[in-house]
Amino acid sequence: MEKVWLKSYDQVVPPEITRELPPLTSFIEAAAHNYPEHTAIHDGKISMRYREFAAITSKIAGNLRIHGIEKQERIAIFLPNCSETILAFWSTIKAGAVGVMTNPLYMESELVHQFNDSGARFVIANEQLWAKLAPVFANTRLEKAFIVMETAESAATIIDNERVFSWSALLHENSGYCCNNIKPTEDLAVLQYTGGTTGISKGCMLTHANLAANVLQSERMFHVLKPGQEKFVGVLPYFHIYGLTVTVILPVALGSTMIPLPRFTPKSLLNLVETEKITCMASAPSIFNACLSQKDIDSYNLSSLKLIISGSAPLVVNQMELFEQKTGAKIVEGYGLSETSPVTHFNPIFGNRKPGSIGLPLPSTEAKIVDVEYGTREMPDGEHGEIVIRGPQVMKGYYLQPGQTDLVLRDGWLYTGDIGYRDAEGYFYVTDRKKDLIISGGYNIYPREIEEILFRYPKIKEAVVVGIKHPTRGEAPRAFVVPADGATIDRRDLIDFCRKNMANYKVPRDIEFRDSLPKSAVGKVLRRMLRESNRPA
Repeated sequence: MEKVWLKSYDQVVPPEITRELPPLTSFIEAAAHNYPEHTAIHDGKISMRYREFAAITSKIAGNLRIHGIEKQERIAIFLPNCSETILAFWSTIKAGAVGVMTNPLYMESELVHQFNDSGARFVIANEQLWAKLAPVFANTRLEKAFIVMETAESAATIIDNERVFSWSALLHENSGYCCNNIKPTEDLAVLQYTGGTTGISKGCMLTHANLAANVLQSERMFHVLKPGQEKFVGVLPYFHIYGLTVTVILPVALGSTMIPLPRFTPKSLLNLVETEKITCMASAPSIFNACLSQKDIDSYNLSSLKLIISGSAPLVVNQMELFEQKTGAKIVEGYGLSETSPVTHFNPIFGNRKPGSIGLPLPSTEAKIVDVEYGTREMPDGEHGEIVIRGPQVMKGYYLQPGQTDLVLRDGWLYTGDIGYRDAEGYFYVTDRKKDLIISGGYNIYPREIEEILFRYPKIKEAVVVGIKHPTRGEAPRAFVVPADGATIDRRDLIDFCRKNMANYKVPRDIEFRDSLPKSAVGKVLRRMLRESNRPA
């Protein structure tokens, strides 16, 4: 196919990545060799150079093997953004195991599904999350947990050294380990959970080659970043593939410093950028909006920032322009999916950054627009259709779901479910979604997951959830509920029920009670009519 977008690349960006795709372990080895004294992790408690980082991840990998983990077995990493998350991920990779990044906001039922579906044998968590983890142990295949403890007193009540161990057990001296027989195109590095049109959570099988390719593609596109010189702030959640690839894997490939931000507030982020002289920040529109709302933003020195990467939702043009004015950094907007490791498109840094566009396909990436009905006819420039993508970053498939895999992977092309168009210069635009996915503050919310929990409430006859516009989060879930005959539902009680059974960001911000829901002739709820009829949240 003709890659018309190549003409719009920045001059230094190559059309292809020509390097052989290595196992991810090679990135640590290269960083330790080339930048042994450069800081790898710094978080206020820990400051670790790359030679130390390489040694400790080998030690943890060795202890994981001593405890019984085998190549390609699953380890769930159930932690917030912190140094231990970075160490746990890279140690899992060195052990030859597969990381299952797990959202700390998940409630018990969500944890049980992900742990059981992935078949995770071990889990790494912290003391605060133990309250969620402890009740699900008996309902999962988990065999061992390693807990980051804060106090010896708490350890006495949690650690039994049979199934539950302290994180320090993974720091015991050993000869170190790094799996040396990884097959990059076959062996998985991450089982990244996402959702589909049905809302059923699926594990995207991402190989070492998938993630290595995406890092190398991003390196080429983000050419202003210099190896051994950058500082990345970890404001995006590490459990999300966007945060994982761009703020945990890419920095190591560049021999750069990772500075995790455990809990985002606008002031904590702005202060961290100023004090640590952050040079690269991967972010989302909700974060920009929160920072710009700070009345004292001009009192912070943000001039160290050179590149800000924006994804997960469309960025408002005036927000981008205002943030660039206040930082002097370049903001580039892009697009990706869990199924593509995740990045597929980005606007050029110095070229024409088109407002509203997701940008150009990355090097070694093909993209086109096909008809929505059958997905076989390529659409001309300017006409809407489904965005389909082909490249080395595209997943191997959905774990244990060949039927779902066949629906989205056809003849090497990934069918994204997103509707958009391409202009004459090769810039792509997303205008709608085939899926009913709600993106709220950078989080993906699948209406079916919320609906299934609502249906567990005894007084509900029917329920449907749609995304509505929200002034700061982009979108928010709204539930439309039909009570059971003769029943009266207390709104506060229903919201409390939701809070107990799902992560807080999924809880409907508004519930509207109705006598009936609009339906088609075959009984399908017409979500579009609900979206059009509702008022802003």
